[in-house]
Formats: sequence, C-alpha cells, structure tokens
Amino acid sequence: MATIRLSVNGKTRSVDTEPERPLLEVLREDLGLTGTKYGCGEGQCGSCTVLLDGKPAVSCVTTVRAAEGRKIVTIEGLAEGGTLHPVQQAFLDEGAVQCGYCTPGMVLQTVALLQNHPKPTDAQIVDGLNGNLCRCADYQRIMAAVRRAAAATGKKG
Repeated sequence: MATIRLSVNGKTRSVDTEPERPLLEVLREDLGLTGTKYGCGEGQCGSCTVLLDGKPAVSCVTTVRAAEGRKIVTIEGLAEGGTLHPVQQAFLDEGAVQCGYCTPGMVLQTVALLQNHPKPTDAQIVDGLNGNLCRCADYQRIMAAVRRAAAATGKKG
C-alpha cells in the first residue's frame, strides 16, 4: 500500500491503495466518481476514458501510479457552475445519449478532439472517436453532436 496523491477535477485527493491498481477502480470505488464507466476492462471500448493532462486515457488500463502528479478530468469535472460544458450540451441537444453508458467517454474524447481540431472534418471526427464504442450504434447522432459542439466552441473562440 502507498499513499497516492491525485489531482482530480481541480482538487487534490489522497488515496491509500496499491500503486498498480487501475485508475478506474480508484475513481469509482475510492473517490465516488461513478461517471467513468467500466466497459471491457481491456482499454478497447473507451467507456472509461478520462483526460490526463488534457489527453484522453482509458482508465481501466492506466495505473493509479501512472496518474499520480497529472491533472485528471472526469465527466464530473466538465460542467462549471451548474452549466454543462458545450460538448455535454451538444450531446444532450442532439439526443446522442441513448443508454448513456458510452457517453462520458465519448464526451471526454470529443473535448480532446476539439482541442486539437477546433473545426474537425468528418474524417477527423471518426478518427478522433475511434476506440469509443457505442452499443446502441447511435453514431449518426454522435457525429451531429460533435459537429454542434465544434460550432458552439468555435463561437467562444
């Protein structure tokens, strides 16, 4: 056991845990941040995506040791002052949430995508979301949500 200090959603948190434990487990079980979802447990579906220093990472295969000292953002950390992040709002407005299980990972992946490509082409959207699977196969609405989020964030410029 070790005491691991994590910066999660702008707050420093300390957790006594095994350093090789998956970040996903620590977020959900120790810190109560259940928006990050367990999907495949192998880093293949994207349901557990979080942002580490602004870059998407699958938390089911990222150890808590690897996350120590880095800025972690979960889906709970996106909204500010009761206002949804533009990407969250776009997913809601486009009805791209069906069962909602993949949504947190899709939203965080989209946030990272738009940081790198503020006005992405459809090919960049497909490439940027590659690895995030939707069991409901609602990819048309997800694409529309990413386009809407790009337009909304582009206005804030």
